[in-house]
Amino acid sequence: MLSFKEIIHEIRKFGLEYCDLPTMLENVSILLRVLTVNIDSKYKKGITVLSYIVTAVTAACFYYVFLFSMTWFVFWRARVTGELVGAMVVLSLGISSEIGPFKLFYMCYYMDKTHKIADGFLECDANTIKGTRFHTNLMKCLRNVKKRAMLYWVVVAGNGVLYVMKPVAMRGRNLPENYFLIYGLEPMFETPNYQIAYFMMIASVFFVCYVPASVTAFLIVLTGYAEAQMLALSEEMLQLWSDATKYAKTQIEDTTEELDVHNPKVKVIINQFVERRLREIIGRHANVINLLNQVEIVFRQAIAIGFVLLIGGLLSELLGKLENTFLQLPFALMQVSMDCFAGQRVMDASAMFEASVYDCKWENFDKSNMKLVLVILQNAQKTMTLSAGGVRTLSFSALMSVFRGIYSAYTALRSTMK
Repeated sequence: MLSFKEIIHEIRKFGLEYCDLPTMLENVSILLRVLTVNIDSKYKKGITVLSYIVTAVTAACFYYVFLFSMTWFVFWRARVTGELVGAMVVLSLGISSEIGPFKLFYMCYYMDKTHKIADGFLECDANTIKGTRFHTNLMKCLRNVKKRAMLYWVVVAGNGVLYVMKPVAMRGRNLPENYFLIYGLEPMFETPNYQIAYFMMIASVFFVCYVPASVTAFLIVLTGYAEAQMLALSEEMLQLWSDATKYAKTQIEDTTEELDVHNPKVKVIINQFVERRLREIIGRHANVINLLNQVEIVFRQAIAIGFVLLIGGLLSELLGKLENTFLQLPFALMQVSMDCFAGQRVMDASAMFEASVYDCKWENFDKSNMKLVLVILQNAQKTMTLSAGGVRTLSFSALMSVFRGIYSAYTALRSTMK
């Protein structure tokens, strides 16, 4: 049993005071264990019974409300009543809510690989020496990564809270979505159907929001760590020559005169230092590329499905009129936009590393070290990316292309809704 101080300490770990990778993965692991998913291969205490009950109840409500009832309402009930706008609103809810569960499904399906990925990232982080410039720069970047994950989690979860609290600000009996009829609970606004429907909606929205918030937070941490590694390595490449000359000064006996980098003895010392550092950078760079490739293997199919669902969800939200779907819109946008943002940041960090290789003053190195720089450059020119199903690279341009396609489809279909 934890004491009060220990509980407060554990809660503080979710804040920006603790931005190291082990703590961030521990934070995500705690969030995911609520969904009975354990990503920590070293955690052997098991999942609590309460987590199983919460997951079972909320998942059952979600699939009954947002899958079964949505399908019944859109493809049967709305056709009978002729409520096309209501059908589009309900369809947008059903489609957008499936993005997170698909990510959770693929994470569980590849659970062995998920454990291996988490362990691989932790092993990579364990090889970082604390107190070094590399570690300092890494932690600066990881602080931004944690801000990103926290912002995403709060926005997605907050969106769900606002959605279920919407009826409180309205007169009379209302549900989060009055167009939505849950199968078997008509009339919806009569006791006890109203109370049952409201409970099922709250449970469903918890599952709809908590799943993508926690699963995508895991993805943000992993891709963010890869980004941080590349940015820290970029700084190491830029400082390589100055570090080598400083090291050479500490190795020669006469330190009163200015260091002569053309002195044969000094050249040997400098190039030995450069060689050691370059080999370390090559190994770390290759490790980051390998870890990011493993992340893509697990999530790329889920991200591709997310893009397809985003297109369908946003299109139905626009057809259902924004005054009816203003809370659903940011929920769908935030999920896929964050995937594209993470992919773009990885690409930018990779491009920065490539530029730093050009600018590391390699012309001062001996031929052996020049060859090592060439190897690093060849690897760096293969830009690190995340993709949607291996078809489209996740980036801002990909996201804008999707938006253009959605708007074009909307302008073509909106005349049918009049």
